[in-house]
Amino acid sequence: MRSIRQPGAASAERIQWVEARGRAFTFTLQAGLPLLEAARRGFAAEGFASGVLNFGRGTLGPFAYVMPALSKTGENAAFYSETFRPKGVTRTKLGSMTLGIRDGAPFFHCHGLWTEADGKPSGGHMLPDETVVAEPFEVEAFGVDGAMFTAEPDPETNFKLFGPVVTASGAARTSSRAFALRLRPNQDFAFCLEAFCRAQGISRAKIHGGVGSTIGARFTHGGVTEPFATELAVTAGSIAPGDSGALEAALEIALIDYTGGIAEGRLIRGDNPVLMTMELVLEALG
Repeated sequence: MRSIRQPGAASAERIQWVEARGRAFTFTLQAGLPLLEAARRGFAAEGFASGVLNFGRGTLGPFAYVMPALSKTGENAAFYSETFRPKGVTRTKLGSMTLGIRDGAPFFHCHGLWTEADGKPSGGHMLPDETVVAEPFEVEAFGVDGAMFTAEPDPETNFKLFGPVVTASGAARTSSRAFALRLRPNQDFAFCLEAFCRAQGISRAKIHGGVGSTIGARFTHGGVTEPFATELAVTAGSIAPGDSGALEAALEIALIDYTGGIAEGRLIRGDNPVLMTMELVLEALG
């Protein structure tokens, strides 16, 4: 399986996780608000301070983003491009977000695909402090109670990355057993989730959110992304028994690589290692 050497030593804990409670809900992002504040308000209205969300078509403007890029200094295995600020209104195709805290304040990690006002298709990593909701649009969210995605220095990758930490349970109404997860580099995305579910006695699970990167990508439809640095959003995902009875993860994703190549589809199990990180929430079913 492909692997990328990271600048720091690998942590012995390859999955950072917290068991919590959670609930799925929908809400509408308010126009005129920064995307971060619109998301924060939507979660807060349901009693949550952290969680994940997915969205389809929406409108953003002003808008700013970065794409994956090669590292110029060698301090990281890959890095970010310059900041792009397309004029006019950008229309999203899809996206996934993790909402948590960084330096004591609300923050998000959000990847997606979109079309800019001039018709250019693109994607990447949205910047929370420069992106504004242009028109109201609905999102699908999952809030977690008892866990908080918190940005902390990660010696392995030399980035400050979101990972779940334990928090006191609040007053939010919940309905499901849920696990906030961060997968570390150089382990297959699907196999990692399958092993985690087996270890936790989870027979079926649904993935909510899903923001991270893989080392290129290999798809079940035969498509291949060769450039190793990607920004990825999970569009749908589940873990359930396959034909053999063993657990199998079905992961539908969309990504952009550092050359600007865009790809979508279902990932092949066993051939898609994590590049930097993968954040998501697993909702245990049944």
